[in-house]
Amino acid sequence: MAWLLCGLVHGEEPSPAVATVASPATAPNSTNTAGLLNDWLRQQWSAASAWNVGGQTRLRYENKEDFAAPGWSHAPANGGGAVDFRQVGGDPNNSYLLYRQRLHLGYTPATWLTAYAEARESAAVNDDRRPSPDVDTFDLQQGYVVLGDPQAFPLTAKVGRQEMIYGDERLIGNADWNNVPRTFDAAKLRYETQNFWVDAFASRVVLPLDGHFNLPNDYDWFSGLYASTRTLVPRQETQFYVLSRNVGLGSPNTIGPGLPAYATGASPRDIYTVGFRIQSLPDQFGPWDYSAEMAGQFGHYKETTPGAPASVAGKNLAQEAMAAYAQIGYTWKEAFASPRVGLEYDYASGDSNPTDAKHQTFDNLFPTNHKFYGYMDFFSWQNIHDLRFMTSIKPLHQLTVTGDYHSFWLANTHDSFYTVAGLRRGGLGPTPAGGYGINPNYGSYVGSELDLVATYAVKSYASAQLGFGHFFVGDYVKSSLAGLGGATDANWVYVQMLFNF
Repeated sequence: MAWLLCGLVHGEEPSPAVATVASPATAPNSTNTAGLLNDWLRQQWSAASAWNVGGQTRLRYENKEDFAAPGWSHAPANGGGAVDFRQVGGDPNNSYLLYRQRLHLGYTPATWLTAYAEARESAAVNDDRRPSPDVDTFDLQQGYVVLGDPQAFPLTAKVGRQEMIYGDERLIGNADWNNVPRTFDAAKLRYETQNFWVDAFASRVVLPLDGHFNLPNDYDWFSGLYASTRTLVPRQETQFYVLSRNVGLGSPNTIGPGLPAYATGASPRDIYTVGFRIQSLPDQFGPWDYSAEMAGQFGHYKETTPGAPASVAGKNLAQEAMAAYAQIGYTWKEAFASPRVGLEYDYASGDSNPTDAKHQTFDNLFPTNHKFYGYMDFFSWQNIHDLRFMTSIKPLHQLTVTGDYHSFWLANTHDSFYTVAGLRRGGLGPTPAGGYGINPNYGSYVGSELDLVATYAVKSYASAQLGFGHFFVGDYVKSSLAGLGGATDANWVYVQMLFNF
């Protein structure tokens, strides 16, 4: 029955031949081409219009100083693993080259039928993380069939392995910044008219594991309804959703025991998310723009974290959590370089009492967090207050420069500091030798982050990007690492080249 709840996401996956403009992490979009290879084939052969052939090559060099990825870094000879912001000991520096190749083939023999397949190769060179979460030898990224012609009948279906994107990806996205993007084995159904569309879907997230064909987590079912309209409220898009995540007891070992965190299934839970999102339509309010979202959660969360208090260990806790954000911006459209400034506030609840029968940490589901809570990827939409100042200029037609400044606090110091992937830093209990834990007596201010990104569109199909980030550590980090030699700020620089064909 669950597989009957499916839907084709409106504009959900742009062709890999064209990069999305979701964040400074990606290249500018071009709507004037079907891709270099498609354009050439269609000029040579009229029947090629039924085919979609192309791909994307991406190279990125990253240099990280005084931050790594807890739980993934190798343990150096002195016995300490890498810990973010650790001043002495461990191995907190990492420089590596990432390579990703995507190749796709699509065929549309009739207006009501499309078949699509995409292969992906992800590699890393000189990455200190063992194993690297950015490595996945040749595998299937997408492979699906689309049935139905929305111009003839409002109902369409999409079945198979596919990326999913809803809203601005705060809850459901493909995490395209990652060298190994997220994908699902899913069935989806869409009903669409001129005034609204609504999707119903059922899916299982695919867990990447290098050296093996990637398989879905059969114990992690993600399903829901997602609706959108541009007529309910004039001059804005309004979206509503009801999402269900049901994770069984076998999820953590669905592939096998002893695997790295990125290949391990989520812990058991039955969490239901209800929310809405609004966003102003382009040029409807002059120089102003806005967006906002709010979501609440209920259900049950099974506490299986090692070291959990005896009063909750192994028990089903009542899920009571929420998250929200609001953003407003102003653009001087007639001024040189079209400068824009914006202000955003992000909140997600944390657990106020780790020993009671409630679980109040927001489940971030399957997001693309890189775009929102600092490009250095320290945070997820969990147990957080984030005040974000944004600016951008376009001094040249091909050049866009953006700057962000974040200030971060824990929403509740009785809960953990969560990584971009939603993992607890240091687990439960008082600060362990690893550096982070639950410390209600510490200050809640984690720190601030400055991000600068410049993107240059060399051609409609190629771009270059340069990024810099600096994290200024706050009281929470300083207190957590006081017994480990102290804390220090972190730096990050990257250069990325993107080529679509």
